[in-house]
Amino acid sequence: MIFRETIRLPWKARTVGEMIAVARQESGAMKLEGHDIMALERFDPEVRHMIVFDVLSDRASVGDIGDRMRLFLTESGYQKALENQNKAFIQILNHAGVIQGHLRYDRTDRDL
Repeated sequence: MIFRETIRLPWKARTVGEMIAVARQESGAMKLEGHDIMALERFDPEVRHMIVFDVLSDRASVGDIGDRMRLFLTESGYQKALENQNKAFIQILNHAGVIQGHLRYDRTDRDL
């Protein structure tokens, strides 16, 4: 799904969410389904992984075929995602370790 809505704030963007929405619109970047980049799940002490993936099959446990999604996951959730990738239900495009809400990307050379 492409972010096509035009956001016109009557004031200058003040919150991080507003600034991210404006930057996404200006860059033409795709809006991801699933968790927002600043979702509360990101700050859960049990969360250790953030993945961005494409849904390839209707047998995937989340999303619809063709969706590009972001999820913040616990260790067990990440293992399930890897199993879904091995079954070709999803394709993980990017992974970051999550430590106290901070993202540590495995690779920084990918555009999403």
